[in-house]
Amino acid sequence: MLGKILIIDDDLEVLESLELLLRGSSEKIVTLSDPHKLKSMLENNPFEAVLLDMNFAAGRNTGKEGISWLKEILKADPALSVITITAYGDVDLAVEAMKIGAFDFVQKPWKSEKLMSTLNAACQLTLSRRKVKRLEGREAVMQKEIERQYPEIIGQSMQIQEVHRTIRKVAKTDTSVLILGENGTGKELIAWEIHRQSRRRDQLFVTVDLGSLSASLFESELFGHKKGAFTDAREDRTGRFEAANRGTLFLDEIGNVPLHLQSKLLSVLQNNEITPLGSNVPVPVDVRIITATNMDLNQLVNKGLFREDLYYRINTIHIESPALRDRDLDIGLLAEKFLEKYAGKYGKHALKLSNKALEKLYRHHWPGNVRELQHTIENVVIMSESETIQPEDINLSGPIPVEESSLNLETVEKNTIRKALTKYSGNYTSIASELGISRTTLYHKIRKYGL
Repeated sequence: MLGKILIIDDDLEVLESLELLLRGSSEKIVTLSDPHKLKSMLENNPFEAVLLDMNFAAGRNTGKEGISWLKEILKADPALSVITITAYGDVDLAVEAMKIGAFDFVQKPWKSEKLMSTLNAACQLTLSRRKVKRLEGREAVMQKEIERQYPEIIGQSMQIQEVHRTIRKVAKTDTSVLILGENGTGKELIAWEIHRQSRRRDQLFVTVDLGSLSASLFESELFGHKKGAFTDAREDRTGRFEAANRGTLFLDEIGNVPLHLQSKLLSVLQNNEITPLGSNVPVPVDVRIITATNMDLNQLVNKGLFREDLYYRINTIHIESPALRDRDLDIGLLAEKFLEKYAGKYGKHALKLSNKALEKLYRHHWPGNVRELQHTIENVVIMSESETIQPEDINLSGPIPVEESSLNLETVEKNTIRKALTKYSGNYTSIASELGISRTTLYHKIRKYGL
């Protein structure tokens, strides 16, 4: 079965003859006697091959018109295979057309078997070219995504354990997930972990920061565009939806999408197909959608700033990404992890945090959440001059809340004992020696903190 074939000839008898020959052997046949309608025809139909007569004006056999229309076809779709139809013996014209980019030529009167064979090869070539183009587009996105490094979600707090439980439940499904939380809490890490545990884990995980997209770039970035779709569209571009096909698409800052563009996004999510800018041909896509925002979408819906139908479409399951101040049990673990990372990066492997330095970290409000803690530790490592980091070595932005020192010290003590238990695999003698306390005191504190 051949693909979709467009036949262009001003001779109605030729059109009828070719249509009869190809009927039953082609997915679709479209005939065109007026080549001036060619542009709109190509924009609205994804053909796999074109049969193009080279002479349209009566009494003229130079083929100049055919050459001109050939150029127009290849300009509109460089991947499309064009077979030229020439008069018997007009080999020079056929050669000229092939130099420009025609796939092959047939001469009148044609041999049916030869024509069918040539059309089949032309259709296969077009499909191969388009597949390569799609793969190239995906490869460009893939290279950027592969370069991203996603660390594990670190934490032992109840809030983080609940996040992990929810991830395990939803990962095996294709349901839409909305992740809510302040900036810097790790919403993208949660999205990645869902993808990593899903059946789509061997496909691409593609991220889009919707908050950074201008309205003019929104459709091009998400849905792609064809060459010439707008002033700077110098070549075809694969959109993020198509690049993420069979994988996961993470749409960050969904609350920032302008109202007039939300309907376009909703249409894609409902129909599972996109239409690139400059094209009228829909492209089916199979993606798992995960969205995130730091905004109150319910409030935006009530104010008429966010579509209610889009909200329900993306919010089948929602996950709360907890603020760092609400999971203070994890501050020490995160600080140690970041210290290990940046001490290695900057060649300061002997660095460690003093208990008072940890206390200062626990007392901070962390408006920038985990991202702020990470940058703080990197700054400390770079600027440190001794092997033990003291409170005065840590520069924090904003006021430190005044809290009961005993409460903070207990938190530091609890985390210190937990780390020692892990380090020495429960060997109480080694732990007590490390902490500088007796085994009896250690037993008491383990019972006190429920460790």
